Amino acid sequence: MKNLHSLFKIIVLTFFIISNHTLAQGFLRVDGEKIINDVDQNFILKGMGLGGWLVQEGYMLKTGKLDAEYQIRNGISDLVGEEKTNELYNIYWTNYVRKVDIDSLASWGFNSIRLPMHYNKLMTPPFFTYNEDGFEQIDTLLNWCKENKIYLILDLHAAPGGQSAGGIADYNPSFPSLWESELNKDYTVELWKTLAERYANEEWIGGYDLINEPAWELGANAPALRELYIRITNSIREVDTNHIIFIEGNWWATTFDGLVPPWDENMVYSFHKYWNETDQGTINYLTSLRSTHNRPLWLGETGENSNDWFRENVKLMEQNNIGWAWWPHKKIDNISSPLSAVQVNGYQKLLDYWNGNGSRPTETEAYNILKDQFNALKLQNCKIQPEVHKALFQSQPEISQPFKNHEIPGIIFGSDYDIGGQLVGYYDKDYKNTGSGSYNQGWAYRNNGVDIEKCTDNKTNGFNVGWIETGEWLQFTINVLESGEYNFNFRFASTADNGKFMVDLDEQNVVALTEIPNTGDWQNWQTIPIENITLSSGEHKLKIRFFFTGYNFNYLEIIPFMTDINEKTLNPKSYKINQNFPNPFNPSTKLEYYIPELSDVKITVYNSVGQKVLSTINKNIASGGYEYDVDLDNFSSGIYYCKFDAVSVVSNKNYKKTIKMMLLK
Repeated sequence: MKNLHSLFKIIVLTFFIISNHTLAQGFLRVDGEKIINDVDQNFILKGMGLGGWLVQEGYMLKTGKLDAEYQIRNGISDLVGEEKTNELYNIYWTNYVRKVDIDSLASWGFNSIRLPMHYNKLMTPPFFTYNEDGFEQIDTLLNWCKENKIYLILDLHAAPGGQSAGGIADYNPSFPSLWESELNKDYTVELWKTLAERYANEEWIGGYDLINEPAWELGANAPALRELYIRITNSIREVDTNHIIFIEGNWWATTFDGLVPPWDENMVYSFHKYWNETDQGTINYLTSLRSTHNRPLWLGETGENSNDWFRENVKLMEQNNIGWAWWPHKKIDNISSPLSAVQVNGYQKLLDYWNGNGSRPTETEAYNILKDQFNALKLQNCKIQPEVHKALFQSQPEISQPFKNHEIPGIIFGSDYDIGGQLVGYYDKDYKNTGSGSYNQGWAYRNNGVDIEKCTDNKTNGFNVGWIETGEWLQFTINVLESGEYNFNFRFASTADNGKFMVDLDEQNVVALTEIPNTGDWQNWQTIPIENITLSSGEHKLKIRFFFTGYNFNYLEIIPFMTDINEKTLNPKSYKINQNFPNPFNPSTKLEYYIPELSDVKITVYNSVGQKVLSTINKNIASGGYEYDVDLDNFSSGIYYCKFDAVSVVSNKNYKKTIKMMLLK
């Protein structure tokens, strides 16, 4: 027995050592065509680019004509003066990326961060004067990454003078570009040496992305690009032999002419991929580059497309053992990034003025609007869009999954179709952008091919489906509470006479081809009733098929036959509490529960260690269906448990259930 006990201790100790060694992955490095960690495991980077933070880009902020950062800053300074501009930028930098952003990205599955840097946050020419505040921003971010055990890759996104003529490089045509100034090249080389010297021994620095998206006419094979890369590499290797060097090709990281053969053993070729197909043929020239020169590939920037394109692209990369970094994590009023900052009241007035379409706001007005908008960049003030990051980490399911809990009797809004993507939760003729145009005409609510716009109907979740074409369909997972006969009420608006639709339930037709009347306007809504449809209790897949064009779809309401009373709400058959929605939430979430008879009801919220933090309800409640909003605005992010406890005053029946909730700020 003593020997068995000793053996057990050895096994436990060995497991502890192995587990901790695996977690402490150490420096990433190149091993032939692979990136590996310190235990020689193949390591696929799954990253997010923090675009818009330390290098502003106009499209993320919706500033239109003010595209480059210097233009945005000048536009702000013109309205509020330089002193208040500095105040606003400090608010902006503080709020755009905080520890909770990195915590959230790590919790969603990302194992790395790509940090776009602007040289002017780190150095002030001439004479190589450095700004310690800028380096401290990187240090703080690195500490957040360390705590989450994710890698930080430094990316020089705006080099001295600008490496391209675009706003993404903060290029100002009044000054010489990176390629037109030897001094700017010297600044770039010296900056990288300083960065490498500072971070040489930091294991959670994943590497150095030397120049983002160079795009300049540099002649055949771009010799100036290769020469500058080699100069930077040599300066880094004088002080740092630990870290990977990532090399981007000319013309926005798409062509590597002149950048072969490789000149460093710990070097990776980094390409970018936007608005093209997601098949093998689009990357064959890159995998050939990898095999010919025995160096790994990294997709250093990609995104700005539909969730389906995201899912397909990730699948393509990982099948080819290529890591990736998505772009970006946060924008104002968007559907295609994991976080969407709300556009505050008044911000449109500033945008209109900057774009020549409105009057000039006062200094006080402009300052307050910008302060509100920059405070709206905090994660807790953003809309979390889980479908986006799920598309990056979940392969396409074989069956659709509910986007919302559709219980029947009830209303099914068209924009709440199932999760699963093209040919699973929906079919749309234009579901991804491959260079031929927009995949989503309405650009609202969800980042898929289904075209969704704002709705003004009396009964609405705020959105309707539009731009419908022949053959398109939407699928919904529904839960019928009780078998019986039901009426289907469809809500359409139309400007044409030939629109038609039909409905299948579990692949069997239940509503034959039905005409949609011309209602005279895209938002002039009319109900089309279909009576006496038999539904059995349980879960079903309901598919609405569309034919021809010229109409919008708002919702399908399913009610018991021959009555307008929602029996579920007025006379529930049993106790029930549904999973809260939304979940995760910030800071409030909705509880939906049902009481079959007069009962003493208690609803209590506990934190993850079992401490009671909130008592929401403790009283007698009559039979019926109810909703209650739980607000945890004063509590920190984390897991919470909501306990539902009901005791019937009539029959003394007892019902208990606990649901798990996540507050994510």
